[in-house]
Amino acid sequence: MLHPAPTSKIDPALARGTLAELVPATATTPAYAVITFANTSYRTHLIPTDEITSPVGNRIIGTIQARARRVDLVSTGGRYVEPVFGRPRRIQGSVLAHFEDTNTILVNAGMPIHCELTDTRQRPVDFPLGEIVSFDTMAGATFTPQPPA
Repeated sequence: MLHPAPTSKIDPALARGTLAELVPATATTPAYAVITFANTSYRTHLIPTDEITSPVGNRIIGTIQARARRVDLVSTGGRYVEPVFGRPRRIQGSVLAHFEDTNTILVNAGMPIHCELTDTRQRPVDFPLGEIVSFDTMAGATFTPQPPA
């Protein structure tokens, strides 16, 4: 169980984390948010697609999206994002949903990540629900904050 246990139910496709830092853009890198997740050491760097109005240190809820290179079904291993600090480069987790219209799969890798398939030979239905998949990602994983209720 997550500690502290979440007190409100949210859509399982939304990531729940804590905003650790907002890093401004430089001449060579875009602005990004550093988001941490309960019961992990992750400090994941994600490019915001919209203004993040939550103060640093507060809970943040939104959608994580990444572009997957070739996706493989694997029979062993757990759920993880590599590296622990930085932008997602490798993701492994179980398939929660398929979205044919956007050519994406939803993967539980310790946090829900919407992964766009970029290999034209692969379709979302190629990956059965509940199976474990593993893949590298392209640079530019994003975070879209959920509007405040």
